[in-house]
Amino acid sequence: MYNIAVIPGDGIGEEVVKATTTVLDKLDVEFNYTHAIAGDKCKEETGVPLPDETIQIAKESDAVLFGAAGETAADVIVRLRHELSTFVNLRPVKSLQPEKYGNIDFMIVRENTEDLYIGDEEETPEGAIARKKITKAASDKICEYAFKYAKDTGRKKVTAVHKANVLKISDGLFKKCFYETAEKYPEIESNDFYVDATAMYLITNPLDFEVIVTSNLYGDILSDEGAGLVGGLGMIPSANIGDENGLFEPVHGSAPDIAGQGIANPVATILSACMMLDYLGESESARRIEDIIVEVIQEGKIVTPDLGGTASTQEMAEYIASKI
Repeated sequence: MYNIAVIPGDGIGEEVVKATTTVLDKLDVEFNYTHAIAGDKCKEETGVPLPDETIQIAKESDAVLFGAAGETAADVIVRLRHELSTFVNLRPVKSLQPEKYGNIDFMIVRENTEDLYIGDEEETPEGAIARKKITKAASDKICEYAFKYAKDTGRKKVTAVHKANVLKISDGLFKKCFYETAEKYPEIESNDFYVDATAMYLITNPLDFEVIVTSNLYGDILSDEGAGLVGGLGMIPSANIGDENGLFEPVHGSAPDIAGQGIANPVATILSACMMLDYLGESESARRIEDIIVEVIQEGKIVTPDLGGTASTQEMAEYIASKI
């Protein structure tokens, strides 16, 4: 039995998490769910967006399944990643509709603890200053993870993304660490691009990428761009992984404009749960669900409106579950 901390959060988070547990419960795998609160509504009710009790539940679980956070996202998901010491954020960009979007399939390996996301800001007489933190230790660790991931998954190339032509010291250090790590993996091709050029290449040559490793801010932006290549944010899962904890969440936010309507695409959250299954060593179940999702999307009969159908979030989830 696996103890899973379930944190639905705000907006469509509750809907897509419910849909996901509906699918998980059809597997021959036993889960014990402990529900916890966080987010905007939690702040209104308790005065804090991320209670200590929720953090403790997350730390004591085998894995955490998270839905979405609204305006309190920085105080919830960013802090939760930090509390669980998840140094890597994995964001796969894979087309589940190759006939429509091509055979796009690459992984963004995003450093999860540093960069501008440390939130070190201050007001000044002129305006404001935000400090960007890049360390050798964190850069070495994320680059090592990216090359090992490439080796373990049979991928042949790792691309570093930075802006070292302008940020010569901080991004320059990241680039240096990348090529030092690359020397230990001579069988894997290594190259690097500036982040602005990468943004263009993802549009013009997406099939050229296999694994992208980058810092926190760039990884966040590029993964949303990647979502646009394969059908939108409703299709992109993510995993936050540390030495002892795993936190799994869809890339999309709380989508307040459609919250409560029951039309949110549950695929990103279900695929996040598949990444959770991989993390738990249940990869066979993960591949089974992924194959069924592809089948359901290709059928196009019982899918949410963004996929061209009329089904609700829960109806689509129950249909996926029925095929397990």
